[in-house]
Formats: sequence, structure tokens, C-alpha cells
Amino acid sequence: MDRSPVSRPAALPLPLWLTHALRTQRGPVPWSALTRGALAAGPLLLAGMLAGRTPLGVLAAIAAMLAGINDRPGSRRASVKRLGVPALAGTVGLLVGSYAGQQLSAVPLTLVLTGLGLAAGGVSAVGPVASAAGTQLLVTAAVGAGTPPAGSGWQQGAAFLAGAGWLLLLRLVLPTPGSLAGDFRFDGERTAVADVYDAIAALIDATGSTSATARRAALTAALDHAQDALAGPRLRRRASSAAERRLHAQFTAALPLAEAATALAWAGEPVSERAAEGPRRLAAAVRGNTGTGPLPAPSRSAPALRALDDALLRAAETFDRAGDGAQRLPARRRGVKAAVRAVFGTGGREYGLRVAVCFGASAGVAQALHDARWYGQHQHWYWLPATTVFLVKPDLGPLASRVLCRAAGTVLGALVFAGFAALLPRPEGLVVLVTVCGALVPLSTRNFAALTAVITPLVLALVMIGGERQASLSRIAETLLACAIVLIVGHLPMPGKRGGGVRARLDTAGSAAHAYLVHVLSESGDRAERWALRREAYRALAEARTAIAVSAAELPALARHTEGTDTVAVVLERLVDTTTACAVHLDDTGRLTARHTELLRDLLDELERREAWTVPPAAA
Repeated sequence: MDRSPVSRPAALPLPLWLTHALRTQRGPVPWSALTRGALAAGPLLLAGMLAGRTPLGVLAAIAAMLAGINDRPGSRRASVKRLGVPALAGTVGLLVGSYAGQQLSAVPLTLVLTGLGLAAGGVSAVGPVASAAGTQLLVTAAVGAGTPPAGSGWQQGAAFLAGAGWLLLLRLVLPTPGSLAGDFRFDGERTAVADVYDAIAALIDATGSTSATARRAALTAALDHAQDALAGPRLRRRASSAAERRLHAQFTAALPLAEAATALAWAGEPVSERAAEGPRRLAAAVRGNTGTGPLPAPSRSAPALRALDDALLRAAETFDRAGDGAQRLPARRRGVKAAVRAVFGTGGREYGLRVAVCFGASAGVAQALHDARWYGQHQHWYWLPATTVFLVKPDLGPLASRVLCRAAGTVLGALVFAGFAALLPRPEGLVVLVTVCGALVPLSTRNFAALTAVITPLVLALVMIGGERQASLSRIAETLLACAIVLIVGHLPMPGKRGGGVRARLDTAGSAAHAYLVHVLSESGDRAERWALRREAYRALAEARTAIAVSAAELPALARHTEGTDTVAVVLERLVDTTTACAVHLDDTGRLTARHTELLRDLLDELERREAWTVPPAAA
């Protein structure tokens, strides 16, 4: 008898939209954020109840919950904008929704909310903070219009702003593990700068291997994170303390090292292990706030190695100066004009129109169902449009993935709440449930389904404390209806070319790459300007890459509109890498080799042949 093993058919790979729904971000447990969450929504709600102003306490708790969603890892300085700007937008949305809900009938109110969705959707194209602000604007507008007034307009706005401000105050005042190890003012900044040096060492180690491209992308992410951590709002234009100036100088010293490491990776020739030892020692010095000690010098046999050696020497001098002098960080090359272009560009118009249709349609349907009393004597109709706001956001993943996560998370959260509501004493048991869920919000942001499963019982508990009976089943039905609305609108044809958001980011990346190339070929001696342009080029490319990855994971009917954009991004990355190698070679020899010029010409020709974007005439 033949006992040879029977070959089994290979398992079919899961579709990208499903794998995205199952994906969870990894990392250490953010105990500091969990502590802030526990001290925010629950205590605010309790304070409102003890003061006899339960509806305002509910509003403050909602504000703290929304701020907790934005309470991501980073520095205190960066958290001011990340939490503060959406909170201000949420306050405006609450005021607009409250006054419009009281003064307008159903049809005019729906038109107002549709216009608000158009504006918020366009603004969301500017960046992550603007997107969070647009989300809170629409969510609070729905809450304000779809709930009975909890007081005068200014009282509701003040309660909401106080709730978000309380969490921001906790973020600024409470110590974190990073701040306990050194200067209290620095919690995420020192770690972020140290991570840059570690990423440089990892890229040097990967030189000549297949993982070099991924390591270069990791270096870009580390540089972006450190730049954001250090460049937040400040009372003074420049760093005001020796410790802060030292940290800024250490970050600036990493820029030529990153440039040299990228040039080494571009050359593709393996280097000795000791070449990466210097950046690793610099990383340890930043983390421990200590001196560098002796740094091993790599071989100086090639321009990129000589640039690495020179950068190490300059970094050692910078570390030894202990914060002498003032350092100006490379700033983002995006001002008011760039923001306006993003809002009114193809990406902003497409996203704004889709948000407007989804938000307006869901608000109209919610009011019609509310007037028909399909769920009984229900006081609120905000759940449907508020759910639509989260579902329509591409920041949270592909459309099918968002819908699946939201539906599953809502069902699970509503069932969990129904069980707790039947067992817990009221209202103290519900206050404890709000406190626990508020603490879990920062941890649950790693997966959209988990976030929904945590937020659902939190909001249901707040609604019940506000005087409404249990409404788990109606919330599930409204969520499924919102999923259907967003799926339908998401596949409707819209004016203009589909995939505008991806193409707009590719255009931005192309313009940034062009500006960087022109500066390098002009042989300007302004290295600070060159490093700033290089940072902007790589950051724009990373943002385009993220948008392309999300679009590629959509259902085929949507993904086909951005086919080929990943190839354009690859060519742009090769162009920026080659430009970096050219800059290092020009510093060393004053002229480019035939390999450099031929590769630049080939890359520009390839980009010009593709119709996804047009190379500016000056680039040729």
C-alpha cells in the first residue's frame, strides 16, 4: 500500500480588507494613558451628578472619551495640538448642532448638517490632526442636534470644553515613565530622538541586504515621530532651557547621519559591523542623558562612509557642548496655502462630498425614524449620523474593514452592556462601568473593532444615566443601518476621478521630491535647507504610501481606481534615495558620476511616462 503523504491544497489567502480588520497594533501597554482615562470620564460624570447637573456631566464625559481616542503616544508638547484642536472643533460642532437642532425643522437641519459634513470632510484632507478635528466637529454636531438640550448653548460648550481640557491637563501634569527617568519636561522627546539613532544603526546593518528598504522606511517613521515630538507649540520661538537645546541639537545631529546611512543603503555595498556601533552609542547617550564616550570610526573608503564618519565626529562634538547655542528644528514645508490646496484639491473635494452625502443622508433618515417612533419613545437620534462619521473615515482602514469592525464591535459592546446593566446597581454601578471603559479607550485604539466594543457600553451607560432606558437593540439596528448607508455611498460614482485622495498625496510627494532634487543639483551650501527638504520629501512619501496601502485593501470595485499608484511611489522613493546619494557624493567630490546622472535621467523619464502625476518642467 502506498503510504506516501497526501498533499493538501494550499489554504486560500484572506482578502486584504479582512486581514486589515483582524490586524492589531502591537506595543507596550500604555499605563499612563490608561491612568488618565480612568481619571477622566468617570470622575467627570460623578462630579456632574454630585453637583446636580447630570446632563452637563454626561457631556463632559463624552468630551473626555473623544479626547481619549486621540491620546496617543508622544510628547506632552505634541499632545497640546493633538488633543486641543479637536476639542475646540468639537465645542464648535456642539454649539452649531444645539442651536440648529432647536431652531430648524427636519429638512433645513439636514441641509445644515450636510454642509457641515462637506466642510469637515474637506478640512480632514489636511492631515491627521485636522481629520480628528473634522470627526469631532461632526460627532458633536450630531449629538447637539439629536439630543434634548442639557442647558443653554454656552453651558453645553463650556462643559464639553472642560471635559476635554481636563484630560489634556492630566496629560500635561501627570508624570509618565519616560519623564520619571530624567527631566520631567521630557517624556516622549528623549525616547523619540534615541529611536532615530537606533533606526540609523539598523539601516547601516541592513546595507546590502533585502531588508534595507524596510529599514529606510522605519528610519523615516522615527524621524517623523521625533520631529513631531520636538516641534510642538511653545511659548517661546526657540528652546528656552539648556536641556531642551541639547535635545534639539542631538536631533539635528542625527540628520546628516541619516543622510549618510541612506546613501550607504543606496550604494548597496555591505559595510563592517563597527559602522553601526557609533549611532548605537549615541542612542544610549540620548536615552541616559550621558556622554557618548569614544566612538568607533568606520572605514573612509567611499563617499558615503566618509560622510558617515564626518557626521559621527560632528555629533560627538554636539553631544559634548551640553546645549550651547540655539538650534532651529527643520520645520514642515506646509503652510496655509498648502492646507487650502489640500482642502479644495481633488482629495479634499472627493472626501468632503462623500462625507457630506453620508452624514446628511444618515441625519435625514435618523430624524425620519425618530419622528415615526420606530423604536418607541426615544429621545435621541444622534447615534446613526455619529456612527456614519466614524465609518466614512479612511484613516481607520478600508471601507469593508471599517464596516465589519464597527458592526462586530457594536454588537459585542451592546450585548456586554445589556448584561452589566441587568446586574449593576444604578447609578453607581454605571459610573464604575464608565470609568473602566474610559481607562480602556487608549488601549483599544489599536483595533477599530475593539475601540467600538469599548466605546459602545460607555456611551450606553452615559445615555442611561442621562435618563434613557436601555437601548442596546436599537443601537445595534442603527449601527447596521449606518453600515449600509456608508457601503452604498462609498460605491456610488462621484464627480471627478476616483482615488483623488491617493493621487493628491502622490502629487504632494512628487512636488516635495522635485524641490529636494532641484536644491541638491543647484549645489547650494545651505545644508539645513537641504535636510529640511529631504525630511519633507520622505514624510510626504510615507503619507502617500499609507494612503496607497489603505486603498489597495479596499474591495475590488474601489481598489481598481488606484491601481498602479504603488509603482509610482516606488519610483519616487528611488528618486529621493538617489537624490540623497547625489547630495553626499557632491559634498565629497564636487561632481556626480555617470551612474548618478544616468539613473536620475531614467527615473525622471519613467515618472514622466506615467500619467498618475506630471513631473514639473524644471525637473527635466
